[in-house]
Parts: sequence; structure tokens; C-alpha cells
Amino acid sequence: MNTLHVGDTAPLFTLSNENDEQVSLADYIGKQQVLVYFYPKAMTPGCTVQAQGLRDIKAELTKLNTVVFGISPDEVKRLTKFCQRDELNFSLLSDVDHQVAEQFGVWGLKKFMGREYDGIHRLSFLIGLDGKISHVFNKFKTKEHHDVVLTVLNELNQ
Repeated sequence: MNTLHVGDTAPLFTLSNENDEQVSLADYIGKQQVLVYFYPKAMTPGCTVQAQGLRDIKAELTKLNTVVFGISPDEVKRLTKFCQRDELNFSLLSDVDHQVAEQFGVWGLKKFMGREYDGIHRLSFLIGLDGKISHVFNKFKTKEHHDVVLTVLNELNQ
């Protein structure tokens, strides 16, 4: 895994959202900061807590000119259910072939209960107006992710 770092240019991507509409990172560069967060699987306990936390700080994120995209290898249909069930107010993007996850360096070997497999590592990237990574969130608990994000955004915007 070769994870992107602060200062790297974010790979431009276009993926389908929960409504099966195309979302392109390029449409946001120069206009808004973008928080791209990678999560393993929609509607699982940790991913649900993380998404709900971001949902609940939408107003603060908007004030800080930041849009959120959650990316997972889930099919669009599953993302639709997740958004509806949890009343999410940001887009979830489907990266079924995990190409975008690989470009960001978050797809790789994982270990769980003595088993090894390839999957998404839970990392988030803040992409600045210039299209460069301004912060990498790699040390957080899912239930505190939104607080960590807000703290960093407030520090960067002082």
C-alpha cells in the first residue's frame, strides 16, 4: 500500500453515487474543500457510526466550505439503502473495482480474526481548493472521526 501524503495531488475520479449519478472530484476543485473518507462496508456497525457522525456535523462542514464523500466497494443499491436508512446528507460513492481506493493507497492486505484478505483501510483525506491533500486522517476511532475532522478543519481555517 502506497498511501497518499499531505502535499500530494489528489487523483481525479468520477464514481456513481447512491442515486446512480456521476460525481467527479474535478467539479469541486477550486470551489470547496473535499473530505474523502474510505470505509470498508456500508451498514456495518463502525461504518454506520462514522457516517452518522459526519451527518450530524453537516452544518459546521458547510460553514467551513467542505463537502463530504464516503467511498466504499459497495454496489450503488447498497449505498442507496444506507443513505435512506441513516438519513445521510452527503454522497456515498461506489468504487466496486476499488480503483480509486488503490489510487489513494488505501486498498491492501488486512488481517481480521486470524484471516488475511485485501480490503479498504479506513483512512480519510482532506483535499484543499488547490486539489492537493491538506490532511490525512489515519488515527481515529470511528465514533470520534467527525470530531477529529472538525478540529483539523477549524485549525486549518484560522
